[in-house]
Amino acid sequence: MSQSKDADQLGFWEHLEVLRHCLFRILAVTLVAGIVAFCFKNLLFSVVLAPKSPDFITYRLFERLVGPLQPFQVDLINIELAQQFILHMKMAFWMGFIVVSPYVIYVLFGFVAPALYESERRHAVKAVAGGYVMFLLGVLLNYFLIFPLTFRFLGTYQVDPSVTNVISLESYISILLMLSLTMGVIFELPVLCWLLAKLGMMKAAFMKKYRRHAIVVVLVVAAIITPTGDAFTLTLVSLPIYLLFELSVLIVKRTERKSIAQSERSPAAS
Repeated sequence: MSQSKDADQLGFWEHLEVLRHCLFRILAVTLVAGIVAFCFKNLLFSVVLAPKSPDFITYRLFERLVGPLQPFQVDLINIELAQQFILHMKMAFWMGFIVVSPYVIYVLFGFVAPALYESERRHAVKAVAGGYVMFLLGVLLNYFLIFPLTFRFLGTYQVDPSVTNVISLESYISILLMLSLTMGVIFELPVLCWLLAKLGMMKAAFMKKYRRHAIVVVLVVAAIITPTGDAFTLTLVSLPIYLLFELSVLIVKRTERKSIAQSERSPAAS
């Protein structure tokens, strides 16, 4: 990203001006993408509402693995006059932001990169790219596994056959967005641990020593972030978090080995 002056020659107000241009470009691109998504309403909500359908791919895969599942039907309702239009705009904005998110990261990284050394820039590229991929994996895991199973379980759960479940559209979308954002952030754990290991602030031995404590923390975090508060969703959320912890242990251990190998080669090279 070209600039008229080097980063170290820009003053405070000039940095603010560059940042303002970056934010304006991000906002403009996001609005355009959101407007496009708003115009494709049928396609947009065919994706958003797909997990409530008995024909959703997750349910079909489970049927292949365990046999026919009990059929279910959960209806969504709208109870406020303008709510459907507001939710339409909300989902269009978020879908547009997701589509242009690579450009958003490119612009923000272009603003920060001139202030970094070459070695710092290489690590930053790995961290940003890895963080972005992990965030998307968290969102996809929620969309294809956690949210569909949670919706099916809670949407069909009845204390008595005479009590019918009718879910509001606002509740459906709010839980979908909250779980997607939460799982995306949680999936940043391996990247965060890698950065801390590179800085020498995280050790694999420490993580292994407190593995039992980590299990308790995972359960507490899952209970806090689970919007429904039921044991089924708690289990679905806890398992991926714990697996991420174990993956982080392996990443930290591998990073430590690389650091030790580099330190041993450095004196020999000198």
